[in-house]
Amino acid sequence: MLRRIIAAMEAKGHRIYRGGRHDLNIVGIRSAAHPNRFDDLITVFSRHQDWLFWVFPATTDPGAYYLERPVNGEGTAILAPGQYRSAYAIGKHRGQYDALIQVRPVTVFRDKNRDRRVDTDQLTATGLYGINIHRAMRDGEAENVDRFSAGCQVIQNPADFDILMAMARAGADAYGNAFTYTLLDEVDLQ
Repeated sequence: MLRRIIAAMEAKGHRIYRGGRHDLNIVGIRSAAHPNRFDDLITVFSRHQDWLFWVFPATTDPGAYYLERPVNGEGTAILAPGQYRSAYAIGKHRGQYDALIQVRPVTVFRDKNRDRRVDTDQLTATGLYGINIHRAMRDGEAENVDRFSAGCQVIQNPADFDILMAMARAGADAYGNAFTYTLLDEVDLQ
């Protein structure tokens, strides 16, 4: 899988960080849109002699709750595929716990038809929307996305999220508190 991710990133002209063990590449893989399911992946890899590679079940889509009830009058935010360089930093998600929070503009689709389906052919907007990378539950594994994402990238299992944050802290110590997030569609890997 890692070879396919790297090939897809290279084909799209995305930067791949190869500086060392803590020079992180954080890449989301969006599967065919199934709202309310943790059917996507967030991967993390870095170069240390050979590649170190982790894969975490996640969602890159908002939950059904927010598809029906957009927080923004323009529609529910769905992060558009692309690479967002230095767009994330360690900070507090909703002021509660450390996560990777959005600090630079990203591009989102705005889904406003409230039909519980993830629509990525809608209007796009670029800005600061609080599209963070965080966990679902503090303890235990969430079965459904529901209210855990209004557009954020959410890791299903808190133990997996703890691994990501440990790597992010080491990365911040080595390279500074700025992280690039790349979102690919599953079809990009074929």
